[in-house]
Amino acid sequence: MAREGSSIDKTLAVLEALAEHQRVTDIAAATGVSKSTAHRILQALVLWGFARPDGTGSYEPGPRILTLAGRVMFRFDPARQSSGTLRALCESTGFTTHFAIRSLDEAVYVDKQEGRRPFQMLSRVGMGIALHTTAIGKAILAQLSDDEVLAICRRTGLPRRTPNTLTSEEDLLTHLARVRAVGYAVDDEENEPGIRCVGAPVFDHTGQVLGGISISTLTIVSDMAGLEQRAPEVIAAARDVSAALGADTPMVRA
Repeated sequence: MAREGSSIDKTLAVLEALAEHQRVTDIAAATGVSKSTAHRILQALVLWGFARPDGTGSYEPGPRILTLAGRVMFRFDPARQSSGTLRALCESTGFTTHFAIRSLDEAVYVDKQEGRRPFQMLSRVGMGIALHTTAIGKAILAQLSDDEVLAICRRTGLPRRTPNTLTSEEDLLTHLARVRAVGYAVDDEENEPGIRCVGAPVFDHTGQVLGGISISTLTIVSDMAGLEQRAPEVIAAARDVSAALGADTPMVRA
């Protein structure tokens, strides 16, 4: 909705509405501007190449949008967009923080901030991690349909990493239902003995799950209940990163 009296806001609102609407009447209704104003803005957008008439009195996004989007995406680095939030989460909790992005049937660390403890995690940027054994991985899986999860399970075979690893499809689906209910996932020595994590999903500009953020520590430092008390901070950080990556309102599956 455009703010009253702001021509810039009205123009941007019309440009945004053009992604979902074609008719001038619909664009005007979606933005709250008059039909004549919407038409005038669209004509200007046509001159700039951000819109084009379709020959029926309606409009479509113009080629300039794709050109601009391509230039922006070339410079768009998810790790750079997340680094400030990840560092702040690390400083507020004292724990090691990770950001990983899904890559087919695994996730890959793209950023890591070491905690304040006198030890370092063996994880590293560029390392691939299993989806069914890690907090980030399960946060990602929880945003997929059961059919998608089962397909991944059958491709990977759910290999056991520790005695706590979930290796049954039924157990994993039951676990993911809880993840959806609470909005975060845990790794209680399921990927590495002696390591606990809490993770939350990160979404991209299309609203699809992109990856996740987590906090990690040794079992001798925190029990699972204590670490889960930090879950709201992890969820908030994941939402901040999602917003930085263009997600409107991250929708966690319930």
